[in-house]
Amino acid sequence: MEVRAEHVKELREKTGAGIMDCKRALADAGDFEGAVRWLREKGLAAAAKKAGRATSEGSIGTYLHAGGRIGVLVEVNCETDFVAKTTEFQAFVKDVAMQVAAASPAVPRYVRREEVPADMLEAEREIFRAQARSSGKPDKVVEKIIDGKIEKFYGDICLLEQPFIRDPQKTVRAIVTEAIARLGENIEIRRFARFQLGESL
Repeated sequence: MEVRAEHVKELREKTGAGIMDCKRALADAGDFEGAVRWLREKGLAAAAKKAGRATSEGSIGTYLHAGGRIGVLVEVNCETDFVAKTTEFQAFVKDVAMQVAAASPAVPRYVRREEVPADMLEAEREIFRAQARSSGKPDKVVEKIIDGKIEKFYGDICLLEQPFIRDPQKTVRAIVTEAIARLGENIEIRRFARFQLGESL
């Protein structure tokens, strides 16, 4: 396809990629949708390389919901103060805070699955095992049922495993990866706290 300036502009607006990357994507892919896919694949591959880098900058975001009945504090880290101050990063932090506020009935308790205590996981496995066995299923099937229920359990209590409120086809983890690709730095949701009026009464 002929790489025209208006196509480059449109692709840049849709993906946030640089001008040269947009030109290359259109030239290599041959059509607009293929170029979007090319840029996403390139960005996600680059994001995977950045995932291990140290994150010591960032921002603490807040969000109040339902007339002040739900409040959230969230810490999201990145690599540099420069990125931390960008409008896009601040919008991402706000989205994460909104995600935690809107989570119901599956309110997250942990950021990632590695934080779930082993004894809690084992207790859940035993409950699922008892439920599956009471249905008379063979042991091989029981273990597969347990694995499936554990995945759902992670989705209920781990923020990164939950469907993103603005696009439920993606998990919060996928949104973080996309933000890494767009901003060019490692990004990490460090911690969060969610308060609901009267919840401890």
